[in-house]
Amino acid sequence: MEPAHKDAAHKDAAHKDAARQKFDLTEGGILKKLLQIAVPIIGTQLITMAYNLTDLFWLGRVGSDAVASAGSAGMYLWLSFGFLLIGRMAAEIGVSQSFGKGDKKTAQAIAQNSMLIALVLGLIFGLTMVIFNRNLIGFFNFKESEVAARGAVYIRITGIPIPLVFMAAVVTGSFNASGNSRTPFIMNAIGLVINVILDPIFIFVLGMEVRGAAIATVIAQVISCGSLFMAFYVSMHRPFARFSFIFKPDIKIIARLLKWSVPIGLESILFCFLSMLCSRIEASFGADAIAAAKIGSQIESLSWLLGGGFSSALVAFIGQNHGAGKQDRIRKGTKIAAGIMAVWGSAIATAFLTLGPAIFFIFLPVQRLKPLGGNYLFIMAFCQLFMNLEGVGSGAFKGTGRTIPPSLASIIINSSRPILAFLLSRTSLGIYGVWISESFTAIVRGSWICIWYLLAERKKVKNYM
Repeated sequence: MEPAHKDAAHKDAAHKDAARQKFDLTEGGILKKLLQIAVPIIGTQLITMAYNLTDLFWLGRVGSDAVASAGSAGMYLWLSFGFLLIGRMAAEIGVSQSFGKGDKKTAQAIAQNSMLIALVLGLIFGLTMVIFNRNLIGFFNFKESEVAARGAVYIRITGIPIPLVFMAAVVTGSFNASGNSRTPFIMNAIGLVINVILDPIFIFVLGMEVRGAAIATVIAQVISCGSLFMAFYVSMHRPFARFSFIFKPDIKIIARLLKWSVPIGLESILFCFLSMLCSRIEASFGADAIAAAKIGSQIESLSWLLGGGFSSALVAFIGQNHGAGKQDRIRKGTKIAAGIMAVWGSAIATAFLTLGPAIFFIFLPVQRLKPLGGNYLFIMAFCQLFMNLEGVGSGAFKGTGRTIPPSLASIIINSSRPILAFLLSRTSLGIYGVWISESFTAIVRGSWICIWYLLAERKKVKNYM
């Protein structure tokens, strides 16, 4: 029996070695490894966006007022993403670099402390949404009281699972950092399917409209998060053999994690807040204008979320290779990612320029809004290439722990957006002035980050030589 036992042990060891090589981003074909991790991350990003888009898709059949309510309230879910990123990016950067060095003990400590950061931030943000929902929706200063009332309900309900969502994001970040982005994609896909099924039931069959959309989203998120936590413990390809939520917090690790991730979180938070200021300007043009903008921005996010997915993939890819000291592999990977994103950004821009009204009408089939929504996509077409290349430059910076340059550039440029939007909206451009300001600042921001990265790399190579 001993030979059979040894044979089984050899097979098990070979299986584990094959799995390790599969998720090791420091070896193998660069394009293959990038796509291996990027495609599931992109899917997960699209799923995250699709929750609110699914709500808006079905509520579009109720009316523009319902879309305006959920769309505006959804801005706070977007705002929460900035706080969520603090925990998740801390895990992605720290765990990937530790895996690259072969230090799984430190990687697990980083994941644990990232989870603590996520829990604290999630509790604060979630309670704020639940308790101060009326104050939050009041920010938009809606002319229609019913739109504001529905929005407050949406905020209160969707705020309930926020702490769980924040912690699950750290699980996703840890999986991504280990090279396995497929598992979190599957778990998140389960939640989206449930949301797609429940939305029409709660909105139409039960007649709950905006409240029903919020409840369906919460149920789907809870199931998705529960699946992620289960995978963290039982998946064959989980990042850590044993993970415990009971641990002693490490102040030094937390400080290092916050140094990496806070600039990223602040960038996202400020970007969302400034977008909310622009939404307030849009709201002054009525519910139709803001409904067109919300649907349009959700459609547009199909483009830049893919760029964000490649950005996250680069963080994991570059993080592991940075930890392993493979600089040449980092440069090649960044060039390949830039080429892919340039093609994608150009394709989306072409689609928006030529098929904008038709694409918009799919998501909001209201004939009077079709031209308005089509014009939104036309204006935003011009910044698609720059936004996708921005994701490459930003991810390349973050993978090595240099999170300040892309965040600083983003914060400075985005700060000018509401000012420019206000000024242009007071001209004959009207609502189009707001959208032109958004497209223009995205072009400048993307260009700056890419140029900064290229200059930084040239300097680094010159010093190395």
